[in-house]
Amino acid sequence: MNVLRKNKEKKEELKKDLGLFDIFCIASGAMISSGLFILPGLAYAKTGPAVIVAYFVASLLVIPAMLSKAELATAMPKAGGTYFYIDRSMGPGMGTIGGFAAWFSLALKSAFALLGIGAFALLLNPGFTEIQIKLIAVLFCIIFTIVNLIGVKHTGRIQIFLVAGLLSLLAFYIIVGIFHVELSKFTPFAPLGLSSIFATAGFVFISYGGLTKVCSVAEECKDPGRTLPLGMFLAWAVVSLLYAMVIFVTVGIVEPSQLQNSLTPISLGAGVFMGKIGVAIMAIAAILAFISTANAGLLAASRNPMAMGKDDLLPRFFARVSKYGTPNFSILFTSIFMIFVILFLDLEGLVKTASAMKLLLFMFVTLSVIIMRESKIRHYQPKFRSRFYPWIHIVGIAGYGIIIFEMGIVPLLTMGIFIIFGLCWYLIYARPKIKREYALLHVIERITGIESTGYLIDEELREILIERDDVTEKRFEEIIKKCLILDIDKMLPPDEFTRLLAHKLAEEIDADEEELCKSFMKREKDSNMVIYPGIAIFSLIIKGRNKFDIILVRNKKGIIFSDDMPPIHALFVIVSSPDQQSFYFHSLMWLVQISEDKNFEERWLNARNRKELRNIILSSWENLKPKDTI
Repeated sequence: MNVLRKNKEKKEELKKDLGLFDIFCIASGAMISSGLFILPGLAYAKTGPAVIVAYFVASLLVIPAMLSKAELATAMPKAGGTYFYIDRSMGPGMGTIGGFAAWFSLALKSAFALLGIGAFALLLNPGFTEIQIKLIAVLFCIIFTIVNLIGVKHTGRIQIFLVAGLLSLLAFYIIVGIFHVELSKFTPFAPLGLSSIFATAGFVFISYGGLTKVCSVAEECKDPGRTLPLGMFLAWAVVSLLYAMVIFVTVGIVEPSQLQNSLTPISLGAGVFMGKIGVAIMAIAAILAFISTANAGLLAASRNPMAMGKDDLLPRFFARVSKYGTPNFSILFTSIFMIFVILFLDLEGLVKTASAMKLLLFMFVTLSVIIMRESKIRHYQPKFRSRFYPWIHIVGIAGYGIIIFEMGIVPLLTMGIFIIFGLCWYLIYARPKIKREYALLHVIERITGIESTGYLIDEELREILIERDDVTEKRFEEIIKKCLILDIDKMLPPDEFTRLLAHKLAEEIDADEEELCKSFMKREKDSNMVIYPGIAIFSLIIKGRNKFDIILVRNKKGIIFSDDMPPIHALFVIVSSPDQQSFYFHSLMWLVQISEDKNFEERWLNARNRKELRNIILSSWENLKPKDTI
């Protein structure tokens, strides 16, 4: 690869600034908005006090999609999230539909959240007109656009502040309000029957739809194999509990006649035990919730056009990354669309369509896991594997399909038109430009026995693994520059040498010295550790996370581990935790290649000191690395 191309790719890389708390806040903030502050009153009218159960059922329905996205995101932590998974599993045609649908539904829901800010502002100032509410929404959209353009780190920080404030206010509502709950308001519990509970669960399901949108920023996560699934699971658990407690308090303190069809149910509840101050406090909480959802939505939605631009399904300028490490054109495009929707379109009907699209995407992404697993592609190696495969995925696909058909004819027709548009765009614009392999072809190949694929998708997944696990030549070189070197002049018995090695290494990686010693002793008699006469590699996988180290050892007189091995003069020791496995294998390969350098053992034995020993490794490594050409 030439230098110009490398530099271009480096400029288009997104910054990895998001940690576990950022992911939790983005995922939870994306859920707590209309689902909590608007829908409970409408849902109560459909099922009565059993609305609590409906929300619980809805939270269970999202589990198949959450597990599926967690697995796919840890295997392929790339910008675009849902689009990328659908494209690489089912092909660019389905990927085009998925990408447009994901962007469309996220952008619409974010626009709806921005309008919600203005609507709840009416509780603080009843004098606002409709146009003023829309202008407030547009103003916040512009503010979030600027924040997103500056950098995802700032977006994450704002999200933390918003979610922390929101959770504090809701916790206050629960703690104070629970003492005013009247259990008599829960009877009859399900006046409209059990069937109404499941119908209402479909109605409020979209309350949890924002949970998985955080996967769109997987490429910007630190340690995505851990932070993404853990952040989503924590957000799901916390928000599910929060929904249940807030709705329990609200149903228990508000008169049924007032709660039915109310668009401000939580503010009504706060008004019961705190008066006008309570109404104002919950209005502020609602505004924070809508701000949080809109902010997270713009962040996630803008990554879909960026990913599609990279893959040539959209013009390449959608993939451009600014000096701040953000996809500036994609953000601006999404923001302009949201402003247009706020000012000119009827949101209610569009949001219903967006909800149907979200369910369709959940079906696709759950099916993607089945396709990726059954393709048996070697480098599909998620760090998290969804449980109860494939039964929970099959149940999820069936469940989402049933809910879609229950939503009515208008969303189904609109969704059909949207799918036709996506296919037409792919056939006319994208298909002539791209030829990409995908996992479904490998599944077909396995079923028919006719070979028709190469290694393109496998190679792409391998490169993603290298990026995910930080398998970089620079990291290896930095470790060699800093690693411990043992230069031993005297003959040591194997047991004494092993204890010395375990003692030194335990200090370096904060591991248990006795466990290391026992593990090394088991490896000592393994003749496979010798790669060339006089040169050997100790490699060991240990318990823990983020542990990796290399120790270089020289013994001029030679270390004799057993009668079956020649004396060892150069010993490379690699110790790694399981999460560093990709880097471990690459480092192992690179050290073997270094030892193949001409006259390596002779130069190693003749080096005067530790500095020269390190320079021998580094100079051999420099010769090994491919040279870039202009």
